[in-house]
Amino acid sequence: MGITAENILELKKINKSFPGVKALSDVDLELRKGEVLALVGENGAGKSTLMKILSGAYKKDSGSIIFDGQEVDIQSPIHSEELGIAIIYQELNLIQRVSVAENIYLGRYPKKNGIVQWQKMYSDSEKLIRELGLDINVKSMLRELSLAQQQLVEIVKAVSTNAKVVIMDEPTSSLSQSETEILFGIIKKLRSKGTSIIFITHRLDEIYEVCDRMSILRDGCYIGSREVKDISKNEMIEMMIGRKLTNQYPVRDTQIGEVVFEVRHLADGDNKVKDVSFQAHAGEVLGFAGLVGAGRTETMRLIFGADKKTSGEILIHGKQTVINNPRDAIKNGIGFVTENRKEEGLFLRSSVKVNTVMVSLKKILKKGLYFDFKKEKEYAEEYVKLLQVATPSVNQRVMFLSGGNQQKVVLAKWLLSDSDIIIFDEPTRGIDVGAKCEIYEIINQLVANGKVVIVVSSDMEEVMGVCDRIIVMHEGVISGEVSKENISQSIIGRLSVGG
Repeated sequence: MGITAENILELKKINKSFPGVKALSDVDLELRKGEVLALVGENGAGKSTLMKILSGAYKKDSGSIIFDGQEVDIQSPIHSEELGIAIIYQELNLIQRVSVAENIYLGRYPKKNGIVQWQKMYSDSEKLIRELGLDINVKSMLRELSLAQQQLVEIVKAVSTNAKVVIMDEPTSSLSQSETEILFGIIKKLRSKGTSIIFITHRLDEIYEVCDRMSILRDGCYIGSREVKDISKNEMIEMMIGRKLTNQYPVRDTQIGEVVFEVRHLADGDNKVKDVSFQAHAGEVLGFAGLVGAGRTETMRLIFGADKKTSGEILIHGKQTVINNPRDAIKNGIGFVTENRKEEGLFLRSSVKVNTVMVSLKKILKKGLYFDFKKEKEYAEEYVKLLQVATPSVNQRVMFLSGGNQQKVVLAKWLLSDSDIIIFDEPTRGIDVGAKCEIYEIINQLVANGKVVIVVSSDMEEVMGVCDRIIVMHEGVISGEVSKENISQSIIGRLSVGG
C-alpha cells in the first residue's frame, strides 16, 4: 500500500495487545477521500480495537497512521477530534440528563466572553437537524427520546464537528427501517461533500446499500479489500469467517408439545402494552416481530417482572404464577436474555465466571452455606467450552470481551440456571454471521430438550429463519399471528403497520 493523494487515511502495520490477547497483528488499512468503506469481520476480529486507536481511546503498540498526508501519533480523543476524526460508538456516548443541543455540542459549547451562547447553540443544532432531515426537538432532554432517536443524535453530534472522517460502529443496531433509511440519506450527503466514512456492520445487506469498498479483518489480521460491486454475499462471508457457511439458519426437526406458558390480558400503565394474550408450547420457538416501539420488549419486561404490570395473568403448566420481580421469574424457571446486554445482562467489571453463575448461586453453595470456588470455575469453564467463548480464561473481565462473546456469557448464565422458558430479546444484535449461527444452534438444542424459546427480533430474515410461529405487534397490541408454513415478509410487514 503506497501513499496516494486519493487517501485521507492510511494505517500501516498496526499492532495492539492486551493481557493474554493479541488484538491486532500488522494491520494495514486505507480509506479514500469521499468513500464509504465497510469494515467487516467476526466479533473479536479487531474492528473496534482498530477504531479506538483512531479515536484516541487506545494507543497503538507499534505501526504508523498517516492522516491527510501527514504521519500522526493520536494522543487522545480530543486530539483525534482536532485532526478531523469523529466516531459514533455502538454504545451511546451521550448524557441523559441534558438537552439534545447540549449533547450535540458537548465540550464545544459556543461561548462569548466565557459565557455560553445558549440561543446560538439551539439554533445551530436545529439547523443541523433540519439539514439532515430529522424531526427532533433540540430542547428535549435526551432521556425523553427513544433509543433510536438517541442514536440519531449521536450521528448529528459527529456531523457537527465537520469531520473529514466519520467512523460509524454498528449505527443501525437500534434503528427501525425508516430511521435506517434516514441514516443512509445522511451518509450519502456526507459522501457527496467529500467526507470519508468507515462503516462497521454485521448486516451484510447494508454494505451493498451504502458502501463503495470493503476491508475484512479476521483474528486481528488484515485479510483483504474488495470493491463491493465485485463481491457476492457468500464470498464476503467466506472471507470473514475463513470457511463456507452452508446454512445460515440451521434446520431442526423438533416435536412441538403441549402448552407450557400462557399470558392472558397483559397490560402496563403507559399504554405501551395493551391486553396482550398468547400461548407458547414445549419445543417451540415463538417469534415476536414488529416495528421498533411496537411493544415487544415492553411485553417481555412485564413477563419477567422487570417492569410492573397493571393487569394480566401468567400461567406456567396451567397454573397461575405470581411474578412481581425478576427474582420471582427466575424462581419459576424464566430466563431473559435482554437486548441491552451491557447495562442489564452483565456485570462488565466482573469476570466471566462470576457472570456465568450469578443467577445460579444455589448450585455453587456447599450445604447452602459456603461458596464453592472450585465448582464456580468448573461451571464457567464448561460453558466457555460449550459456547466457544473467546477468552484467555474464565478470570477475564467481561468488559474486555467482544460483543459476540459477551452475548455468549449472557447465554451461559441462563443455560446454567436450567430455565424452562427462555426469552431472547434481539439475541444477535451486533453479532457476526458465524456467531449468529452458533446462537441459532443453541436455540435448536434448547427446544430439542423441550424448552420454550421466545425470540424478539427486528431482523425480518432472522425471525422467519428461526421461528416456528410468529406473533406480530403494532402499537402495543397483537395485530396477527403467522405459522411457519405461511410466513412471508409481506404478511409480517403488513401486520407490523397494523394491517
